[in-house]
Amino acid sequence: MKSLLLKSWAKINICLNVVNKRPDGYHELDMIILPLKLHDSILFSELKNATDHFVTIDDFSLGLLKYNIATAAIEKMQKKYKFKNKFRITIHKVIPMQSGLGGGSSNAATVINGVNSYLKLNLPYEELVAISTGLGADIPFFITSKPARCRGIGEKIDFVNVKNDYYCLIVKPEQGCSTQGVYEVSDKMNLKTGDVELVKKALEEGDDDLLAASIFNALEEPAISLVPEILVIKNKLRALGLKIVQMTGSGSSVFALSTDKKLIKNAAKALENQYLVEVTKVLK
Repeated sequence: MKSLLLKSWAKINICLNVVNKRPDGYHELDMIILPLKLHDSILFSELKNATDHFVTIDDFSLGLLKYNIATAAIEKMQKKYKFKNKFRITIHKVIPMQSGLGGGSSNAATVINGVNSYLKLNLPYEELVAISTGLGADIPFFITSKPARCRGIGEKIDFVNVKNDYYCLIVKPEQGCSTQGVYEVSDKMNLKTGDVELVKKALEEGDDDLLAASIFNALEEPAISLVPEILVIKNKLRALGLKIVQMTGSGSSVFALSTDKKLIKNAAKALENQYLVEVTKVLK
């Protein structure tokens, strides 16, 4: 019986604007997302004579989760395409939860791609994005995991060229951020906004000074109100000589980008005894 071993990439939000909250509760966003080499691994195989799909995750910290988005993705595909196959999906977690790195969304998109590949459905990109829309704002991005500007509820995607080769340092405090909790706080605040076009220009031209000056995340202030250590980490990274520093997603991870591998590694070494630290690269 064949099986697929798939990589489920992490991401960072190099910029994020909250445009508005829709009547259905979804937040419309305008953001540029960069994929990372950091990834979970997903083993995908078919279950014979089974009555249901079987999804397992090897991170015991997830025991309190009531909703498995990877399961929701495969059930949505089955409802639409009427296939009878049942699957065993084993997720080996490396991407930390409640970190703003998109682990759950990436897993769901990887499952959608896995079903498409395994069953040879040959679905076009646009249809895969349509399937993923509504499950989570980052999931359409992870269908391809290429640098992109994502708008609406994540379904409006325009790819972005990134000139420089960036190393990425991820620093996560012990306390994570609930996406729902951060948005609940943000709905009560007047959020800051940034210039997405300026960030896009900096990435495409390889202008790191402009990038450092223009990156932003509208959710950073509400997240810091819940996890003050986010701001502490940002200040520590800047003190270590890093300029392109920001929280990703709804937190609580902070990232730093640099083309200088030594600078990134030295900063990681300085912080590894205090926080969860990962050194990776931006995928292009």
